[in-house]
Amino acid sequence: MTEDERDIRELIEDWARAVHEGDMDTVLADHADDIVMFDVPPPDDGVRGIDAYRATWPPFFAWQRGGARFELVSLDVTAGADVAFAHALLRCGTEQDLRAQPGARLRLTFGLRKEGGRWTVAHEHHSFPLRD
Repeated sequence: MTEDERDIRELIEDWARAVHEGDMDTVLADHADDIVMFDVPPPDDGVRGIDAYRATWPPFFAWQRGGARFELVSLDVTAGADVAFAHALLRCGTEQDLRAQPGARLRLTFGLRKEGGRWTVAHEHHSFPLRD
């Protein structure tokens, strides 16, 4: 594993921990001002910009306070000189959700770019597989 891959892994692990803890400052810390995110809830055409990204988190934090989990299960990182991508699987749901579908995983994909020697998340995609 390269130093860049380790740095990105740490960035994403810190982000996931911050999401679980409802720590907005850390959730936003390593995201580009022009972030594009596609999320599970609407809008289906995604959100663009750090302010729109920030606005998506309070409802999720409120839902989590009811006992939901947001736990990394796996994380893979590939880094080039100035761009990188990562994909992860998470256990995300209430205890009832996770009991009903113990194998269900939230899928995350990150696109990162290196700016001024620092990795920033420029693209984020969250999804669940369709289930019948």
